[in-house]
Amino acid sequence: MIKRFRQLSMQRKAMAIAILVLAGSGVLLGAVRLGKRAPTVPTIAVKRGEFLDSLQFRGEVKALKSVTISAPSDAGDLQIIKVSAEGTVVKPGDVVVEFDKTKTEQDLAQYRSSLKSAEAGIDQARAQARLTEEEDTTTVLKARYAVESAKLEASKQEIVSKIEGEEAKLKLADAEQALREAETKQKSDKALNKATIESTEQASKKAQFDVQRAERALSQMSVHAPSAGTISLLDHWTGSSDAPYRPGDRAWPGAAIANLPDATTLRVSARVDETERGRLAPKQSVTVQLNAIPDRQFTGHIEQIGALASMDFSGGWPPTRNFVLEIALDQTDSRFKPGISGQVTVIVDRVPDAITIPAQAMFQKSGQNVAYVWRGTEFEERVIDVSRRSGDKIMVAKGVSAGEQVALRDPTAKE
Repeated sequence: MIKRFRQLSMQRKAMAIAILVLAGSGVLLGAVRLGKRAPTVPTIAVKRGEFLDSLQFRGEVKALKSVTISAPSDAGDLQIIKVSAEGTVVKPGDVVVEFDKTKTEQDLAQYRSSLKSAEAGIDQARAQARLTEEEDTTTVLKARYAVESAKLEASKQEIVSKIEGEEAKLKLADAEQALREAETKQKSDKALNKATIESTEQASKKAQFDVQRAERALSQMSVHAPSAGTISLLDHWTGSSDAPYRPGDRAWPGAAIANLPDATTLRVSARVDETERGRLAPKQSVTVQLNAIPDRQFTGHIEQIGALASMDFSGGWPPTRNFVLEIALDQTDSRFKPGISGQVTVIVDRVPDAITIPAQAMFQKSGQNVAYVWRGTEFEERVIDVSRRSGDKIMVAKGVSAGEQVALRDPTAKE
């Protein structure tokens, strides 16, 4: 009996100890879990590695040399029948734009008819001039003969009566007057005929010029590519907005329809301010990411930096003064054409074995740069010494260590 009582007592003690052990384990597990709770805001690990000190600009593709394809300047109202699509790759001699020839052909037929009429007018004027000249010459000769006859009669006044002598004198005066009138008419007709012929010749020359102009315009109704390249259509006012030319649109004489840039002169152009210009130099390597070609990154180098600042009207009003940066690329692409833009990145320095954090992990508190480091149960505010900043990365000289978790959002801010 006593032995059984002792056994029961031992079992109860063992159960009590087990309960105590389980309870202690629960408390310990809770404490461990409490000590390792998750941060209340997103965090990121501080990294150690190479820090790329870079500058970034907005760049735009431009051609240093470009051929403008225009409508004929000697034509009237023009309508486009066919035009190469934007981005079409053409070879020398390929047709880029075709205009409706109907109106020009009608004008040419009219000008040729006017030319024939003008040439016939010249022949008629010359024939009439010859006829008039012959008539005037005959009239003058007759007048001169009449004068000589009258002189002969007047010379007889000494042997005829006084009355007859006076009559002879009057007849001589009349004959001389008729001669002067005939000679004056001859000169007048000659000048008139000359003016008439010159007028018809001028009309003929104008008609000839119109014919040549229409023929030239007709030959230009199909505009060919003078060199190889990629078509870049130009915008024009459609009545409600600007849009590239397309079939059916009308163009005024000499209107610029498209550009054919020289592919060998394509460059990426960017603008930099004075502080950035001092960190750049020709031959520096760059990378370019163009918005229109998202699946490819280009490499290149700085070819030229403007020596003088110029006005930049692309950033709003008032305009700023900055420097033009020209970048030559190492690769090309059929989609590479003037007007497309993208981001230019220039690496100006490389710092090995650097401590870096994202820019969004740095906060301003009481005029100091701070970061919030997760210490297992809470965030610790630390003042950090920023050495450099490049884009969205910050190189930290002092304040955090590699591997520590820093907050990406201010944990002290009230939501």
